[in-house]
Amino acid sequence: MHIQQSFAPYKEEVGALYLVPTPIGNLEDMTFRAIRILQEAALILAEDTRTTIKLLNHFAIDTPMHSFHEHSSPAQVEAVMMRLRQGDHVALVSDAGMPLINDPGHPLVQAVLAEGLAVVALPGANAALTALVASGLGCQQFTYYGFFPRGSKEQEQILQQVQARKETAIFYESPYRLKKSLFAIAKKMPVDTKVVVARELTKRYETYLRGTAAELTEYLANQEVKGECVLLIEGHGEVAPSVESWQELSLKAHVEQLMADEDISAKEAIKQVAKLRQLKKQEVYQAYHELGE
Repeated sequence: MHIQQSFAPYKEEVGALYLVPTPIGNLEDMTFRAIRILQEAALILAEDTRTTIKLLNHFAIDTPMHSFHEHSSPAQVEAVMMRLRQGDHVALVSDAGMPLINDPGHPLVQAVLAEGLAVVALPGANAALTALVASGLGCQQFTYYGFFPRGSKEQEQILQQVQARKETAIFYESPYRLKKSLFAIAKKMPVDTKVVVARELTKRYETYLRGTAAELTEYLANQEVKGECVLLIEGHGEVAPSVESWQELSLKAHVEQLMADEDISAKEAIKQVAKLRQLKKQEVYQAYHELGE
C-alpha cells in the first residue's frame, strides 16, 4: 500500500512527476498553475519538442526540455528516475490536452509509483470531455474508447458493444477517416442513433455536427473535413455491471459475464478477471473450470 500526499514533494528531498495538461487549441485555456509548474520544473518531457516549444515561447518558459514519446527506451525512463531521486521535479506534457490519454507516459508513471514517488496530475483541457458536455448526449455515464477502429471487423465489434450499452461512447477520429467511420456507424447502428462530431475544439472554426450518422454522412459527402475530431455515439442498451456489481459475482460467473458482454474467449476473460481482481490466472482458471471441486 502506498499513500501519496501530493503537496509534500516540495518539502521532501526527492522530486515529483507532474502531469501537466496543455491547451487543445486555444492558448487562453492554459492555467496559471500549469504555467507555474512548467516554470519551476527542472525538466519538461514533451511528446514532440517542436510542438511544445511554441507553447513555452508563448508563455516565456525557458525550462530545459527533452523528448519523451511512445518509442522512448527503458534507459530514458531510468534517466528521468535519476533526476527525481536527486530531487528534481519533472513535468510531462503531451502535444495537446491531458497527458497519457492516448499519449505516451504510462511506463514512466508506473516506474515513479513503483519507487514510492509522487505523481501529481493537474486538471485542464481534454477534448473528449469538452465535446461530451456540449454534445447534447447523456453525460452522466460514458465510455471513452480511444481512436475509432480502422478495420471493418474491429468496427463491427466495437459498434456491437456500443449498441448493447446505455452510456455515450466517445472516440477520437482523424478528419481523413471520419466519413468512412460515419458510414460504418450508419450501416451497423439503429437508424435513429444520435451521433455528434466535434471538430477544431476551442479554435476559431470550432464546429459541432449533431444528427444521425446517415444525416452527417450526407452532409459531409462533398465537404472536406479539417481538424482533429471527437466522435460521440448514443448508447441504446443497458450499462454493463459496475465495479461494485462484479465484486458480488463468483469467479466463474465473472468470467462468463465478461465472455457474454464483450464477446471474448474464456482464455481472454480469465486473463481480464485475474488482472481486475489482482489474482493469479491459474486461480481463476481453476475456478472457471471447477477443477477444485
